[in-house]
This record gives sequence, structure tokens and C-alpha cells, in this order.
Amino acid sequence: MQKVGNEKARGDRAPAGPPSGKNICVYLGGNLGKEQRYLDEADALGRLMAAEGIGLVYGGARVGLMGVLAGAVLANGGFVTGVVPRQLSYQELAHEGLSRLLEVDTMHERKHLMQELSQGCIALPGGFGTLEEILEALCWSQRPLELHEKPCCFANIDGYYDHLFEFLDHAAARGLLLPQNRALARQAPTAAGALQEIQTAWDREEQAMLDVIRAYKA
Repeated sequence: MQKVGNEKARGDRAPAGPPSGKNICVYLGGNLGKEQRYLDEADALGRLMAAEGIGLVYGGARVGLMGVLAGAVLANGGFVTGVVPRQLSYQELAHEGLSRLLEVDTMHERKHLMQELSQGCIALPGGFGTLEEILEALCWSQRPLELHEKPCCFANIDGYYDHLFEFLDHAAARGLLLPQNRALARQAPTAAGALQEIQTAWDREEQAMLDVIRAYKA
């Protein structure tokens, strides 16, 4: 494995990126959890992303649901970018078989780079890190910040995130979360559904751009 600056590339013939030219950043647990369904959904998402030619950007670990997802993408010929902090305690968990492994100095840089490389975000079941990362992505997209317009969707498997959405509705009902910002938090009951939500958002964005171009030419 060759190291070039902050990047480790898998082999001299590693592809430059995913066939579609698009990546989705997926946040999910570094532990496996106690439910087989979570493993199945992580595996299913990996297989679907590879089949659709969509690259995976994630936290770079070989363990937990993170490892299951990355392994499924790679096993099906997909492209995986991992982003890891340089601290030694995390380096021991890094997945060495990725298409691309990027190293950064801090967790803040890690989150920023993962967002920079992606065109959408999905959250599968996870703990503190998963919640913090997807909520920050949503925070960056809300008005009046609007630092990005990338779609974000929770894979609300077996109601895993039901209580979170109850809180978001609670915050919106009390005027502390604007309705248009509450709507940014999409959800689907399966990983496949979450992927479809992202793809639908992409299609709408592309159609809106085409409409603008047609209107300009008219």
C-alpha cells in the first residue's frame, strides 16, 4: 500500500473514484449491536451502493457495522473511501483494504473532509458519533447557514430513530426548529429506502438545474 501525503491508495491500479462520480457519506455504529437486522441492512446498503456505482465515504474502521458496510461495498466491486484521524488508538481499527484511506489530524477535519467528498448522507443505527455527525451535517444545511444542500436521510430500521424524530417534532412545535429545517431530516424504514430518498433528491436537483438552464435559454 502506497502512502502519498495524507492518502493511502490500494494498489497501483486502484480506480480513481466510483463509476457514477457520486459518493454518499454513511454514518453508523463502530459496534455490531445486538440486532441481526442492523448487520443485514448495512450489508444490503453496501451491495446496493456498489450495484449503483455510488462510492462510500465513511469513518474508515474495519470493526462494527462500519466494517460490515465497507466490506459489502468492496466485496461487490464498489469504491470505498475511509477517513481516519492519525491518533494511534484509532489507527489500530483502520480498514487496510479500502480503495482509498485518507488521514487527518483532528476529528473536526475528518467530518469536514467526509462532507466535502460526498453528495449526500445516510445514518444507519449507531451511537454518539453517528448522531453527532449526521446532526452536524443537518445543521450545516439548515437556514440561514445553508453551507450545503446535500440530502440527509436516516435509515430508521425497526423504529431505531423514532425517539429522535419525536424530539425534532417537539422542537419544531415549540418554534425552536424552523419547519423548513425540520423537513431536512428525511427518514426511511430500510437502508434501501434511505438510498432511494437520496437518489430522488439528486434527481430533483438535476431537474431543477435543467429547468433553470431551459428558462435562461428561452
